[in-house]
Amino acid sequence: MAGREKGGFWVGAAAVLFYPVSWIGRRVYLGAERIPREGPALVVMNHVSHMDPAVDAVFIHRQKRVPRFLAKDSLARAPIFGKILVGAGSIPVYRGSVQAGDSLRAAHQALSEGKVVVIYPEGTITKDPEGWPKRSHTGVARLALDNDVPVIPVARWGTQQILDFYHKKVRLLPRTTVTHKVGEPVDLSAYRGKPQTGALLREVTELLMERVTGLLTDIRGEQPPARKPEVAD
Repeated sequence: MAGREKGGFWVGAAAVLFYPVSWIGRRVYLGAERIPREGPALVVMNHVSHMDPAVDAVFIHRQKRVPRFLAKDSLARAPIFGKILVGAGSIPVYRGSVQAGDSLRAAHQALSEGKVVVIYPEGTITKDPEGWPKRSHTGVARLALDNDVPVIPVARWGTQQILDFYHKKVRLLPRTTVTHKVGEPVDLSAYRGKPQTGALLREVTELLMERVTGLLTDIRGEQPPARKPEVAD
């Protein structure tokens, strides 16, 4: 059995900060054994709270892996939190700038080095009032198709009940259950080797987020809306 992936000073600093945050909620992990204990993987997740990166980092770390997040550059600029996030190997995303391509190149490099990369394809916290995923950016499809690695959908639910900065809501008690559910790796063999047209990238992106939404449906026991409430660029 593979041992814990080695981190370093900044990963240790992240653990000191993030583990106590994760203890605010009761943890439920479903299908966590599907996170590979060694080798590269692309983990695709929904995004409902500013608390997500902390609890998701702990979730991946508890599977003996060190997560590398593709995160908005605003997070990377945050004092203390941003320094720890980048120091631990996360990758700032600079959308709409000349640095935008650097983010995907860094993610490709991390996967080629056998790392676990975590991506929120929505790009930001969903604005859907019911918390369902919005239509997502296609960078996730490029990463998934250009790298022959397991692409693993994961849904997480519960953090939005604890921390919601958009609505100025913080609720520490009573403790809320935060559930992570991991799906089977997505088979993308039918799409690999084809020209990466906009239509193909959109189709793969929708497929991946449908898998995430399906897992979220299982957690919540509710059906998502027929149409996604927002459109990504």
